[in-house]
Amino acid sequence: MKSKIFLYLFVFMALICLYLFVSNGKMQESKANKIEKLENQVVQLEDSVRNTQLRVLNMQYFSLENNDDALAYYDHLELKDPSRYIADKLLETNEQKGDNPLIPYEGMESDFKINKIKILNHKWILADFSDGKYWGEVLINYELKDDLGVDFTLMDHLLYTRSN
Repeated sequence: MKSKIFLYLFVFMALICLYLFVSNGKMQESKANKIEKLENQVVQLEDSVRNTQLRVLNMQYFSLENNDDALAYYDHLELKDPSRYIADKLLETNEQKGDNPLIPYEGMESDFKINKIKILNHKWILADFSDGKYWGEVLINYELKDDLGVDFTLMDHLLYTRSN
């Protein structure tokens, strides 16, 4: 009787070990597949980050902040951020009553005001303007003087037409 109990116990333990061995193998395969999928996702994310960084660098190519030669023009001035200073001075032109004086159009819905500014280098600014419904862009020549005054001169402009 004792030997039969030990035999049944041995068979039962062997079945449990076999079950654990098989399920462990399947679990390892499952984990390996998950790891492989995650590694592929990491590679895709690294590629995506690299592509995004390249696009950002391309977009920043024409900007005063990344142009050391253009920034050298302002070394003698005590400005921490020349781009911000110039943009603020340009936005001050919006404070006048009526249309912005640098925009050669009359606002149709309200007054034309400058919205977005891209300082390209030490001489040129590209700006977007709008009256809330109509919009356009201006190319502005500027000069930052030693007394920190800024002169703006309109070089070119365009007004987008609505096609409805």
